Amino acid sequence: MIEEIEEVSSCEALPLLSLNHVSLLVRNVWNSVRFYEDVLGFCLVKRPSSFNFHGAWLYNYGVGIHLLENKGMEDYDEPRPINPKDNHISFQSSDVVVVKRRLEEMGMRYATALVEEEGIKVNQVFFHDPDGYMIEVCNCDNLPVLPISSSCSVKPHSYYNKMIATNHGCGFMENEMLENLSMNMLNFSF
Repeated sequence: MIEEIEEVSSCEALPLLSLNHVSLLVRNVWNSVRFYEDVLGFCLVKRPSSFNFHGAWLYNYGVGIHLLENKGMEDYDEPRPINPKDNHISFQSSDVVVVKRRLEEMGMRYATALVEEEGIKVNQVFFHDPDGYMIEVCNCDNLPVLPISSSCSVKPHSYYNKMIATNHGCGFMENEMLENLSMNMLNFSF
């Protein structure tokens, strides 16, 4: 078993560009679509008509959310506790105070946390979608991404935007739009 781990770790990383989408099982696709549109600002987009199961695709901020209906999911009699250490999807925000105010206006329950590291502060807001999936909205980009290993090559967001613009012939405006979207890109945490 140890030999396998050593063999895998000596291989080059996969040629990944970015996170494309997150798929979530939901009890009711249209309730979830409304949540992701109204609360998080995602847009419903066309999904392949060849799919023979009920679902919906949404897109914004450079990432997709794919909803797959599963009516057999457990119903919760009472709201699940909001636990920041639970599996969650995290979105970068330009204004966490506005996020909290909007959630209050919508009557949504949320919890907050503050992370401090060497004088840098990250504000976090946690809440659930209609199926109990944890959502985080934060200003996490305040924290620098510092690889632990010198052998790890972390590419900044702009690296991918320039590569996408070069490979797909996007113009200046499209590149700027991609740059702005990537700055608010989804952070995925487990």
